[in-house]
Amino acid sequence: MTTPYDLAQWAADELRARTGVDHYDLAIVLGSGWREGAGALGTPHSVVPTGSLTGFVSPTVAGHDGKILSLKVGDKQVALLSGRVHLYEGNTAAQVAHPVRTLVAAGARQVLLTNACGGINPELGPGSVVVIKDHINLTATSPMEGDNPPAPLASRFVDLTDLYSRALRARVLEAAPQLTEGVYVGFRGPHYETPAEIAMARTMGGTLVGMSTVLEAIAARHLGAEVLGLSLVSNLAAGVAAQALSHLEVLAAGQEAAASLGALLAQLVPVL
Repeated sequence: MTTPYDLAQWAADELRARTGVDHYDLAIVLGSGWREGAGALGTPHSVVPTGSLTGFVSPTVAGHDGKILSLKVGDKQVALLSGRVHLYEGNTAAQVAHPVRTLVAAGARQVLLTNACGGINPELGPGSVVVIKDHINLTATSPMEGDNPPAPLASRFVDLTDLYSRALRARVLEAAPQLTEGVYVGFRGPHYETPAEIAMARTMGGTLVGMSTVLEAIAARHLGAEVLGLSLVSNLAAGVAAQALSHLEVLAAGQEAAASLGALLAQLVPVL
């Protein structure tokens, strides 16, 4: 029987064959707004459409174009995933986790997950970048559902105590002390949360809300990768501010922040 891990290994082998990269050091998943900023890391030596690799599904969301860009940053071989997919597009948890599993199978032992999110704390307004220290998964699913992973992989009961690596967070906060930490609450979407749901998330300890990241983080940690999460606050969440929410607002916030996000990535990648 073909497993999600088989699909990831096949896709990783295809990626390495097409790029000539034997081993990646760092994988970065580019959320809304972060794609434009990633140009500050340098010019890719290879661009592979994700739709040409085994197991990948095509993104359907504006701002996600479905490519893996390979480049060197200092002595690190970096893979940039431009175009994540989400549960709300009709995908399974395994399909959402497949790109990250592929990049870890291609050697990446560190995974940086970026996203655009809603802010629960009014003091962290649009344009703020927050380091994810933990998450609350309200998607009602997990990439670990189903058959137990085959040997020699760890069991499905993965320990998430240090899901967002303390060591990586410490390096980031030392290099960029202006950043703060927060708890990301992952909803399924695609509708935005109600004010009552935001009040619930705040009561539970949440700082940020979004519709991505949590499943990718679990899958990467299961495979032994160190995980770091960075969230761009693109808007204040429902009930925190008076204005209505829209995806166009998210995209506009990303465009406005692109230069600063690029500078931040260029500053942080070398210290990971």
